Parts: sequence; C-alpha cells; structure tokens
Amino acid sequence: MNVLVTGATGFLGKHLAERLVRDGHTVTGIGRNHVVGNQLINNGIIFKQADLENRQEMIRLCEKQDIVFHCGALSSPWGKYIDFYNANVLGTMNVIEGCKTNNVKRLIHVSTPSIYFAFDERRDVKESDSIPAQAVNAYAKTKYLAEQEIDKAFMEGLPTITIRPRAIFGPGDNAILPRLIKVCEKGIFPKIGDATVEIDLTYIDNVVDALILCINSNEITLGQKYNITNGETADLYELIDNVTSLLRLKVNYIKISAKSAFLIAGILEKCSIHFLNGKEPLLTRYTVSLLSQSQTLSIEKAKLELGYQPKVSIEQGINTFIEWWEEHDS
Repeated sequence: MNVLVTGATGFLGKHLAERLVRDGHTVTGIGRNHVVGNQLINNGIIFKQADLENRQEMIRLCEKQDIVFHCGALSSPWGKYIDFYNANVLGTMNVIEGCKTNNVKRLIHVSTPSIYFAFDERRDVKESDSIPAQAVNAYAKTKYLAEQEIDKAFMEGLPTITIRPRAIFGPGDNAILPRLIKVCEKGIFPKIGDATVEIDLTYIDNVVDALILCINSNEITLGQKYNITNGETADLYELIDNVTSLLRLKVNYIKISAKSAFLIAGILEKCSIHFLNGKEPLLTRYTVSLLSQSQTLSIEKAKLELGYQPKVSIEQGINTFIEWWEEHDS
C-alpha cells in the first residue's frame, strides 16, 4: 500500500516509517528536518520537506495515498499557544482535508494522554473517563482540539482511528530519558513529595506495533480512541536509580514538598510570562505533577479491540536504550 507518515523526522514517525518500509509498503515521510530526511531516503522512504500548516501542500501530498499516519505535532511542556494551535490544530485540519479530498482509506491519528491530566493523581484512566475542563498546558489543549477535529471528520465519513501513547522511549529518544539523564549528570535530582510515583512508559516498538495494527483493524475500531502503554507501571524514582546505575552516575536527591514545588513552579511560570518574554522556566507545574503524582492508563480497550499486546518490557527497553545512549552520547 501507499502510506504517508507526517512527522516522519520525529522520534515516533521515523521508527514507524522505517517499519512500514520493512513491511513492504511504499512510504512517503513528511517532516522539516532535512538531515533526518536524508536518513529516511537512505532507508528507502520518499521524503518531502513540508509544513503541516500549508493546506494545499497537505492536500497534494495525500494524493494516491491509501493510509495516512498523522504523527506530526508540536510537543513541549511550554511555549506560545499560537504555535501549538497552528501546528496541532490547523495542521491536523489540513491533513484531514487532504485525506477527504483524496479519499484516503484510513487516517490514523497520534494524540496524547496528556489531555487526561490536571495536576492530580489519576490511576487506570480509561478512554471513556472525563477530560478536565482546564488543560494542563497549551500542548494538551491543542491536542484535544485536534482530536475534536478528527471526531468531526469521522462523523462526516472519513475512517479514523486515534491512539494516545504514553511516554514513548527507546533508541533515538531525545526527550524523556535523555532529559532525566542530563539532570542526573549534574549530580542532583529533585525528589518531590513523599509518596511513590507510579508511571507508565511505552517502548517505541510497542507503539509502532499498535499503529500497524490500525491498518487492518476491525471496522468497530473506526472512530475510536485507544490508550497505548507497556501494560506495566514503573516506580519513577526506582526507574531513575536503575538508569543512573546502568550509566554509572552518582545522584543525590534533593527533597522538596509537592506544595512548595507547585508554588515555586507557579511563580517561575508567571515570571516567564510577564518578564522573560515567555522563555521556558526551569520548572513548570506540569513537570512538578509528573514528578510527584501517579498517573497511569488502562489499555484493556486496545487489547480487546485492536489485539494490542506489548512485546518489549520496560526492563528490556531500558537496557536497549542504555546501549544506544552509550554508543551515541558524546
């Protein structure tokens, strides 16, 4: 089949595009990073340097495509709302228009479980559970608005499926584990609150497996949303201890109460907005929530309806990541 992948120069999009080629599909990848784009070309992928915000370009790139995977997004805990809106909402609307105009068989959309969270503990969250009225940040808000556009497109006849993968990690990750490691390399790490912090992680190959399942999944999956995780939770600070031990890093924890951390983060956010032209603060309330409150998802719906079964455990994934990190980190 002819398959289009947006965000193909990103972590997930690149892994997905390379897997699709190995599976025998003709793959076109869209992205902004021409360096990664050249890597995609070397791996047999047609690369187009393009902008999701260009409506006509998205319509043209969707021509003769059977399946479109929409992985492209602006993902960050901080930034200007207009930038998130343009990338995540308008970009999604343009991809939808391209799919509708060209009668694409399925649009498979990558969303985020960040839309569930609101500075509180939530465990075993299901797709049918309530979405907070106030989003935790601009990323979560605009990704939820993008989901609403996907829902509207489905009601208008476009076959869609949405997945919400949590905390993707693995070789090539430049966000979750690398950020933790960079902080730990300084020798100290903030330990916020006294409670155990239970989290979900998802190994990159498991997310790709879930996306591949969406290509030929039963019609009951159309218009649906699916949480994707490794199906096992981890203790955040045990995870940090494990990673730093494997990397032979010595880390001292600085304990701070959750109340104090939220207060400090709130002050830093206001200072950033009013005095620093929106520069990302050293600490945000969203980051404090991630480091101090348990947040886990249920993947029973994905197991039942998509046939999703995570194959790579967190332990296996961490070990593979560490091997890659030691080889590539300079």
